[in-house]
Amino acid sequence: MTTATIAGFRRKRKTLFDADDLLHLPTNGRRLELVKGKLYEMAPAGAQHGSVALRVAARLQIHANNLGLGEVFAAETGFKLGREPDTVRAPDASFVSSERLPEGDLPDGFLELAPDLAVEVVPPNDRRREILEKALAWLAAGTSEVWVLYPTTRTVTVYRSQDDIQELSEEDDLDGGRVLPGFVYPVRLLFS
Repeated sequence: MTTATIAGFRRKRKTLFDADDLLHLPTNGRRLELVKGKLYEMAPAGAQHGSVALRVAARLQIHANNLGLGEVFAAETGFKLGREPDTVRAPDASFVSSERLPEGDLPDGFLELAPDLAVEVVPPNDRRREILEKALAWLAAGTSEVWVLYPTTRTVTVYRSQDDIQELSEEDDLDGGRVLPGFVYPVRLLFS
């Protein structure tokens, strides 16, 4: 879809988009997020980014399944974090505990909650300030823990609150803490 198509869609409908608009917009392979009613397009993930995101999601999935802790979601799974104007974000991987999942089948649309854990893999061109803002936005929306993985420096930053931020290097282990009890994985293996 071209920018003109998006602009035309907006003109016909309203000034701001909502979660329903986002769900039904043709994406033509583009990744879109909605922040306070405004659409943001993200470039497709590079090979390293995709590999790291899959590696962390796979490890989370194995751990969560083995212990029956909840559901792990792949990249591009949307979470509706705010209303009027709507915000829908999609981390590179995420986890929601069994207790917080909706009853019955998962919805076809976006989950209307913040994940317990949001994982973001940082592409080389993203700025630290933007990443910090996004991590803090996840926390403000109700996410308990945010892991930000930096493939370029082979480090992980763990956000538990605005004041509880932990930097991990390749020599450290990533620990699931209260969000994913028993999860421990060497940082170096996330990037190898």
